[in-house]
Amino acid sequence: MVTIADVARHAGVSSSTVSYVLSGKRAISEETRNRVRNSVLELGYHPNAGARALAARRSHIVALMVPLRTDVYVPVMMEIAISVTMAARAHGYDVLLITNDEGPDGVKRIAASGLADGVILMDVELDDERIPVLQAQRTEAALIGLPQDTTGLSCVDHDFAAAGALCADHLADLGHREIAFIGYGSGVYTRHAGYAERTLSGFRDRAEERGLRFLHRSCEGTYESTAGTLARILADRPDTTGFVVQNEGAIGPLLTLLRTSGRTVPEDASVIALCQDQLAEQFAPRLTAVTGSAQELGRVAVEQIMRRLGTAAGDQPVDEQVLLTPVLTIRDSTGPAPRRQS
Repeated sequence: MVTIADVARHAGVSSSTVSYVLSGKRAISEETRNRVRNSVLELGYHPNAGARALAARRSHIVALMVPLRTDVYVPVMMEIAISVTMAARAHGYDVLLITNDEGPDGVKRIAASGLADGVILMDVELDDERIPVLQAQRTEAALIGLPQDTTGLSCVDHDFAAAGALCADHLADLGHREIAFIGYGSGVYTRHAGYAERTLSGFRDRAEERGLRFLHRSCEGTYESTAGTLARILADRPDTTGFVVQNEGAIGPLLTLLRTSGRTVPEDASVIALCQDQLAEQFAPRLTAVTGSAQELGRVAVEQIMRRLGTAAGDQPVDEQVLLTPVLTIRDSTGPAPRRQS
């Protein structure tokens, strides 16, 4: 069985340094932490969870609340969950998955049981009712997503407002003046999902600044709903030449429907999506996209929860809000606005 002394020898540090890296109780240089974590992974070291829990009165488990809704894009959620799991293991923590359908009751159950030392929440809403429960239970938490009020919280998210603004700027720079924003299904907006509302707000504000004429339509993401959404857009705004899509399920149907309606992308209509690069590369034409790293969301959330768990007794936890900068990658689905026929 691999011991902490074995890890220390392999990493070229003391056993106490290995303990500090695994527990997060002391500040250790990034280089040393990476060396220790690599040794842990390479040697397959597994701390004795029972002994550590007794010694530190901790379980060395982090609970991760994963959304399992029909209106979320599951591959991205799973990519974040995998990133959280890998980052937590580097700190000597295991991850307990809790589904969103348990809501505040699930948070209360985990907090009251002492099963997990902290909680990472995903799919955060602007007025998320799970947050007051965590605060009442004095449970350390990190949020992947920003609520309306971030006071006393550690949060990480993509800068969705900036992402929406990037979409508006890109189409405006290409000369498009009639833009349609195709968003998620109505349920996402009804429950005030932060990622959806902030993207739309950022797009709307920048579109108004750039003098764009635009409309927003929600879409359930099926072929039938996308067809209905596009038909309504073109009925209301037949001169629409730019489409912003924040709905992974609607991208494929939209490209097909534009093609069958005689609109070639990007000559007649430009399409820009908010989606991961892997998805953007799968379509023909390849999609211009605004994206951010799902893996980075998970990594930062784990670092945040570890810092909060490592806070000395009586000290105030570190409150921090991290916004990851979105990236625009221009591919084949956007081009100059078509000239109007005289």
